Amino acid sequence: MDAIKPLPQVSSFSASVFTFLDERFRDSSDLSQSPGLASELQTEISELDQRLAGLNRQLESGIAAYASFSDRVGGLFVEVNAKLAYLSSSTCVLRSASDGGKEEETTENVAGEELPSLAKEVAQVESVRAYAETALKLDTLVGEIEDAVMASMNKNLKTSRSSGFEELRLHAIKTLKATEEILSLVARKHPRWGRLVSAVDHRVDRALAMMRPQAIADYRALLSSLGWPPQLSTLTSASLDSKSENVQNPLFTMEGSLKSQYCGNFHALCSLQGLQLQRKSRQLGSHKGENVLFHQPLWVIEELVNPLIVASQRHFTKWSEKPEFIFALVYKITMDYVDSMDELLQPLVDEAKLAGYSCREEWVSAMVSSLSLYLVKEIFPTYVGQLEANETDLRSEAKVSWLHLIDLMISFDKRVQSLVSQSGILSLQEDGNLVRISSLSVFCDRPDWLDLWAEIELDERLVKFKVEIDNDRNWTLKVQDELISTSNVYRPPIISSFFLQHLSSLIERSKSVPAIYLRARFLRLAASPIIQKFLDSLLLRCQEAEGLTALTENNDLIKVSNSINAGHYIESVLEEWSEDVFFLEMETGQHNPQETPGLENFTEPSEGIFGEEFEKLEKFRLEWINKLSVVVLRGFDARTRDYIKNRKQWQGKRDKEWTVSRTLVGALDYLQGKTSIIQENLNKADFTAMWRSLASEIDKLFLNSILMANVKFSNDGVERFKEDMDILYGVFRAWCVRPEGFFPKLSEGLTVLKMKEKQVKDGLSRGDKWLRENGVRYLSETEAKKMAKSRVFS
Repeated sequence: MDAIKPLPQVSSFSASVFTFLDERFRDSSDLSQSPGLASELQTEISELDQRLAGLNRQLESGIAAYASFSDRVGGLFVEVNAKLAYLSSSTCVLRSASDGGKEEETTENVAGEELPSLAKEVAQVESVRAYAETALKLDTLVGEIEDAVMASMNKNLKTSRSSGFEELRLHAIKTLKATEEILSLVARKHPRWGRLVSAVDHRVDRALAMMRPQAIADYRALLSSLGWPPQLSTLTSASLDSKSENVQNPLFTMEGSLKSQYCGNFHALCSLQGLQLQRKSRQLGSHKGENVLFHQPLWVIEELVNPLIVASQRHFTKWSEKPEFIFALVYKITMDYVDSMDELLQPLVDEAKLAGYSCREEWVSAMVSSLSLYLVKEIFPTYVGQLEANETDLRSEAKVSWLHLIDLMISFDKRVQSLVSQSGILSLQEDGNLVRISSLSVFCDRPDWLDLWAEIELDERLVKFKVEIDNDRNWTLKVQDELISTSNVYRPPIISSFFLQHLSSLIERSKSVPAIYLRARFLRLAASPIIQKFLDSLLLRCQEAEGLTALTENNDLIKVSNSINAGHYIESVLEEWSEDVFFLEMETGQHNPQETPGLENFTEPSEGIFGEEFEKLEKFRLEWINKLSVVVLRGFDARTRDYIKNRKQWQGKRDKEWTVSRTLVGALDYLQGKTSIIQENLNKADFTAMWRSLASEIDKLFLNSILMANVKFSNDGVERFKEDMDILYGVFRAWCVRPEGFFPKLSEGLTVLKMKEKQVKDGLSRGDKWLRENGVRYLSETEAKKMAKSRVFS
């Protein structure tokens, strides 16, 4: 019979032994569990002995491998040293014994040939040594990681919740970080060691595949024991914009060992995520030749959000026809707990050195993402099905519901983004940030739904706009808005103001879309057609006026003038908008058509988002300005036919009782009357273009039909023609100081006609130089000679 071993002295017990005994034996009744505890400890000791034996075997194998590597490297070094010693001794002996110098030259040549190859061998040996040391070090570290992971998976160790469990996990994470540092250094300095890095990555990935799920499961269990998620019934307040009173937040009620345990789990999970981000950055950077920046949701925040959303979905299903309640509840949860993320969790994230993460931002982003996922799965498919139904009433209701849902999403996004902006960290101008905290990000994955939205918006606007277009009063009343400086310049009808309201509303709604390329797509589908509709209505009114009376009536001239004013006003507004940053971003093509097929036709960086519509408006305006000029010219031409046909009047004596030819009076009266009507109704810029074009055409008309028509001019005829032209210039003097400058050929023709006989004869023989000396620059030499020959001197 074995002798009974005495119990050790109590003073020799460590603190962990005291803690273990206190947990197991709280009172005398627990002594009955001693046999079971003894067997459990014996089992655990045997398992540890087996693991220790395995580690010893692994250590022996590693030492043997290292010894083999060392022997090989040592042998190579011995060989190199021997060659270097031989080379040195042979060079010295030959140099001292040589008397003619021939042997010395030969030895130096041999040394010069062998040194490069010898240096190459030395470099290879050094590379092999470095590779061997790195491989052995990595193998040791990965072995420690695998052992720590396997040990942390031990059920007995996890059940006891001893400090050893946390120490093992922290040791594994620390070893993982050390391994990653070595791998990053190897990938940067030794790119040819790719197979070594790949092999280590494979083993580390297997270890992480076991660690992450276990860490998350432990974190979830700890949250559940803390009482997370809290009851939604506690979220009560006077309004949605104010926080709930007495919010039950289990994270604030933690204390003692429970709080330290939570902080440990939180820190471990953050460290694991930071490690994974480093690995992904290294792996992607090595493949693409540059560091690739990407964002991954914070795991610890996701685990806080998921149970809250699961609890909320029981309410969501009851509110499928009242989505405003869904948005209200999600916003309420987000707002009530957002401050605790800053106060309690942000210091823990900073302690884990997880750079670039804001707990406030991650909390809002996770809540918005969960809501977006619910909308994608439950709400939008229902509305899409209703839109595709055959019943007209059902489709109409679905369109109203769709627009109501979009309004709720836009309002919700603005409210949650204000929660994020309060931290002062996030830049909401960046596309990636907007996508993460916008419920409208559902359209990033479903551009076909964006097309449906654009179609519904367009139909809604066109129905309202058609009523405004059909009201003639909207085409006669002028815009009176002092805030819009261009409205006073272009004098547009009020219909253009209504149109801009619809267009501005669409643009404002598009600004809520988080991705630039989707904004461009939406505007192309919704805004461009409504601009085209407005242009078609302008063109239709002008064509109606032209078709009825060929623009001979004053009312038709007014109608065309108002249409030109409206078009030019919209054109100027679009040009002003194109300089805004919102449109410049779309013009510079900050989207990737390869990632989103079918977007190439929706953006034209060279012209701008509304470049095509701008060109059409400009073309319409110039075309109808020219038509106004042609109409007035046509009427003026018809009334000057008798004046032009009376060729004899330029040879007879002038009538001193009349300061202008009688046959020209009606034409001048018509010209002044029509241009005055157009001036009263057309904007100043376009009217200036119109009368200048008209003056140019009248200049050509009188040049070809009188001055170049072989008409003979006497002295009185020249004087009469000059007086007529002065009256003609006087019609245009109301709009410029020197109107004769817009009749260049008529003015220079009078200059030639008023020359003396001797001056004309001398000039005909001198050619082009004579014209320039007399200030004639617009008439050609042929035209000037023909006019000079038409002069009859008495």
